[in-house]
Amino acid sequence: MARSSLLKTKLLKLFIKTARWRFLSPLVPFFFKHMDIFLPVDRLRENANWIAFHHPQPDYPLHILILPKQALPSLMAAPLDAHLYVDLMEMVQALVADFQLEVHGYRLITNGGPNQTIPQWHWHLVSDTAGESHD
Repeated sequence: MARSSLLKTKLLKLFIKTARWRFLSPLVPFFFKHMDIFLPVDRLRENANWIAFHHPQPDYPLHILILPKQALPSLMAAPLDAHLYVDLMEMVQALVADFQLEVHGYRLITNGGPNQTIPQWHWHLVSDTAGESHD
């Protein structure tokens, strides 16, 4: 099991690195549109519109990525669809509860423009304390 998880992490790191290459960026929407097949991660939570997993290159003791299941290159390209945002907030609340982040503290971050390193809108749920999942 640990070996499988390590391989998934290495594949995701490789994807993130290559997604920054301009000539491969057209493949990113295809990848995210079909992420159920391609996304090599162990999912923490998933709903109709979003998927959450540990960041493969964490910058914090707890660093969770939350991605939409549809290809959305940026926040500015995101539709004004209430279901999308309700599902996002329900997922974030569940993750905050799972990792007891009300006690430890957390930040929810999205990047845009030149601060967005891959052409897929996503959120980071981060904490300076690792927290513990109580599934």
